[in-house]
Amino acid sequence: MDNQYAIEMLGITKVFPGIIANDDITLQLKKGEIHALLGENGAGKSTLMSVLFGLYQPEKGVIKKDGREVKIQNPNDANDLGIGMVHQHFKLVECFSVLDNIILGVEPVKGGFLQKKEARERILELSGKYGLKVDPDALIEDITVGMQQRTEILKMLYRDNEILIFDEPTAVLTPQEIDELMQIMRNLSAEGKSILFISHKLNEIMAVADRCTVLRKGKYIGTVNVKETTKEELSRMMVGRDVEFAVHKEDRTPGDVILHVDGLTVASKLHKNNAVRNVSFDVHAGEIVCIAGIDGNGQTELVYGLTGLEPLKAGSVTLKGKDITHASIRERSISGMSHIPEDRHKHGLVLDYSLEDNMILQRYFEPEFTSRGGTLRRSNIRSYANRLIEQYDVRSGQGAITKARSMSGGNQQKAIIARELDKKPDLLIAVQPTRGLDVGAIEYIHKQLVTQRDEGRAVLLVSLELDEVMTVPDRILVMYEGEIVGELDPRTTSVEELGLYMSGAAGKGAASDSAAAGPDHTKEQEEVLHE
Repeated sequence: MDNQYAIEMLGITKVFPGIIANDDITLQLKKGEIHALLGENGAGKSTLMSVLFGLYQPEKGVIKKDGREVKIQNPNDANDLGIGMVHQHFKLVECFSVLDNIILGVEPVKGGFLQKKEARERILELSGKYGLKVDPDALIEDITVGMQQRTEILKMLYRDNEILIFDEPTAVLTPQEIDELMQIMRNLSAEGKSILFISHKLNEIMAVADRCTVLRKGKYIGTVNVKETTKEELSRMMVGRDVEFAVHKEDRTPGDVILHVDGLTVASKLHKNNAVRNVSFDVHAGEIVCIAGIDGNGQTELVYGLTGLEPLKAGSVTLKGKDITHASIRERSISGMSHIPEDRHKHGLVLDYSLEDNMILQRYFEPEFTSRGGTLRRSNIRSYANRLIEQYDVRSGQGAITKARSMSGGNQQKAIIARELDKKPDLLIAVQPTRGLDVGAIEYIHKQLVTQRDEGRAVLLVSLELDEVMTVPDRILVMYEGEIVGELDPRTTSVEELGLYMSGAAGKGAASDSAAAGPDHTKEQEEVLHE
């Protein structure tokens, strides 16, 4: 009899020091279905998928493929069984090209020579077929995070994998790329591939998944048919309580200018054109300004220029009236700037440090944490870290002494947010602050951003999430090809109008008018632009 399940994980238990990551979990993936795996940060979703992919060995439990029990000792075993995985934090070699990463481990060789021409043709064919546009010759370190993810997906397709695991695949994508990825997943499923899709985003699960399995704190809560459930019901299963989806904030009058940016220009590492071209704007005390745009339009380089991670080619940056254009990163931090970075592994944490040491990375030299003799005050550091861990609900197996590397992505993000907000900055630069967080944590972070604003701080938010762009800020600045092309008021603009600016279809001249003119003008403008 033909087994209807492509994969069955029965009674899986996985234990790490101080934590049962998976506690007797059963998951059954039907052939050709898109099956979502939903749960809070640290619920055990990535661990369960890492067991299936052979990265971890479970203490208990059985894995079956097509009804037959299998042993998956490592990722090579998984690949041999047709199981592929796109990890939340990509497993790519930064100094290799896209092409080299895709063929790594399955290189086409004839007579001892690498046959890159055939591989290139196959990759271009796959990328055309599934709408995964990539430049095979670009180096991984030079391409956007969205492009890196496409490279990971092509790696699976190049290997003819039948079971595809996507771990938080949309956490790093723009709204347009998310729509494309959903369509890609539907196409793959229609071709008979079976997809496991880890996500926190309820809208996406409702849009693309056939069934959904919910985990909470390492335990199995249940499996539901997506067509027969609601977002509210799923969030209740996931968090164990009702979640507030709307962002509540009072109208505020902004205060003094905290951040003044004038003629900022930043070079591009990818091409001869500058990544940021002559950008000027202000952020006032008591307001949230959001930089919106499709990924790769200069937002990353703009933030690098503001925070000191990249030198400026031209322009100046002033913080509270003080010129910090050439200041070091530490000087900017001491002057009142906090930065929640886009890449939490590269710029946010030292992964092999403990959680408590990561919490004091920018403050270890303060008298509270270091004695006059230069010795770290360990008990002070521990109690400080414990306070932040409790306040921000950072979950980890061994508390303050947990290695940052061993924590879930969402809890790593919470640790960075705790550290940056606790500095009580004058200016908070938050880049994708809710990336990879579950609905409960997103609700909490949004409240924190609004609290920062209400306490008179300036917040510069950089986001690719349309919901976040439309609900959190007081003003929206749209970036396109390295320039600010529009300033919009989220109360009077529409998602469609925002999309036109993000895609470059709306001209620069209309920018300030549309923000002031209200919804009627917006509608007319849309009609003109659509013509």
